Amino acid sequence: MQRVLVTGGAGFIGSHLTDLLLEHGYSVRILDNLSPQVHPDRQRPGYLTSHAQLVVGDVRDPEAVEHALKDVDMVVHLAAAVGVGQSMYEITSYCDTNDLGTAVLLQALSRNPVQRLVCASSMSVYGEGSARRPEGTVVSPPERSLAQLRRAAWDLTDADGAPLVPVPTAETKPPALNSVYALNKYNQERLCLIVGQAYTIPTVALRFFNVYGPRQALSNPYTGVLAIFAARLLHQRPPFVFEDGHQRRDFVHVSDVARACLLGLTTPQAAGQVFNIASGQSRTILSIATDLAVLMGCGQISPHVVGKYRAGDIRHCFADIDRARSVLGFSPAVEFRQGLEELSGWLADQVAVDNVEAATAELQSRGLVA
Repeated sequence: MQRVLVTGGAGFIGSHLTDLLLEHGYSVRILDNLSPQVHPDRQRPGYLTSHAQLVVGDVRDPEAVEHALKDVDMVVHLAAAVGVGQSMYEITSYCDTNDLGTAVLLQALSRNPVQRLVCASSMSVYGEGSARRPEGTVVSPPERSLAQLRRAAWDLTDADGAPLVPVPTAETKPPALNSVYALNKYNQERLCLIVGQAYTIPTVALRFFNVYGPRQALSNPYTGVLAIFAARLLHQRPPFVFEDGHQRRDFVHVSDVARACLLGLTTPQAAGQVFNIASGQSRTILSIATDLAVLMGCGQISPHVVGKYRAGDIRHCFADIDRARSVLGFSPAVEFRQGLEELSGWLADQVAVDNVEAATAELQSRGLVA
């Protein structure tokens, strides 16, 4: 029986991946520091299967990593501090956890190579997604200027002021790293691919788009946007929607993401490549806030459109998943409405601490919201 180490495996994506790996006959070991921002009681979460071995330790700790890697055949590296906004003021912590943590793992793997390494990256590395000019040319939009954002001119334009139309973003788009978190995720994927090639460890980097589903950390105000909206609605409070709410994102169910990780471990031709893992569809943030409220029985609560911007935010980004389809054999199986209904059903039994206003105030006090 092959053993897979899942770093960060006690969290949202990691726990679903653990279930899937066990279903497919793998043995699973988890290395997780049970960060209080995700696990407030610092205890093994109730949703985590007892059939997986949990090693409580930090990926930045060489001894903990060496111990966790003993007799391991493959690694999925999910451990990371997650959150664009928080990364802009917890700079040392994010670089320490994400960059140094990955380096410590790779240092250990350089001494004891494994059969396969899958690294979790993020759509954030793209910055603004691809867009089309009026005459049809596809371009990489520049970052919106501070002056533009301050006058609430949210939409993308080219240098001549002509509107740009968002289009699906492929892996060939050059990175545009406009937050500390985005830089961290790009560093993680490049470190893994570089070291993997040097030490003959077949390595795959998966760029996750907006992942949603049961087990999200509802009390973490820097986690996925649907979880943040849910925390507000559970307290009968309106979700905060920044800008005008018409920014577009790509939402992918956590079970599809877990399956993509398994494909990354088992698809020989994927080695050395980067893949978008997404639904290939786009939705506005305002629409998903409204849809979730209706499904949670809070249809009378309208989202609060803030009309402000946050440092590091982008306007549109949704995925072209052709490469994942053709090379990995990945195709999303959970339709958004189905996934949202499942999430709503899970939320009915959950308790959340609404930390959204405090987190927004923290960003505002640092000049990161205006």
